[in-house]
Amino acid sequence: MKSIFNPRDNQELISRIEKLTPESQSIWGKMTVDQMLSHCIAPIDVALGIQTIKMPFLLGILGRMMKNKWLNAPEFKKNTPTAKEFIRINHYDFEKSKQELIEKTRKFQEGTKVITLEVHPFWGKLSAEDWNNLQWKHLDHHLRQFGV
Repeated sequence: MKSIFNPRDNQELISRIEKLTPESQSIWGKMTVDQMLSHCIAPIDVALGIQTIKMPFLLGILGRMMKNKWLNAPEFKKNTPTAKEFIRINHYDFEKSKQELIEKTRKFQEGTKVITLEVHPFWGKLSAEDWNNLQWKHLDHHLRQFGV
């Protein structure tokens, strides 16, 4: 598996983000490209300690039970539910959101030290490999959603 912490692999994600335009259309799902960019920033902000999310106790238990199956899957499934904090219904400045996602993705090139969250509210304790799987697969999922 590729690594978001590896500069070459990380640059591959950034190159795909750079191919997006305001006219990019989704292949599946309901989000517009600007909503998708904003949506992808949110989980990165959680990992970097910029944003927090609250998870109901029972959902936290469910997440811990599903963690290995999800994080070891080859890719995320289409139309999977997300945390309410990550749902986007408004519209966002495309260029600003695109640049922010690129900058925050690039931050992972600094290595695992950028992850400040020790226990994820849904998945529980995550190793460096878990964080990579989560972040890489999430970005890859949504970039594939928009054909890049």
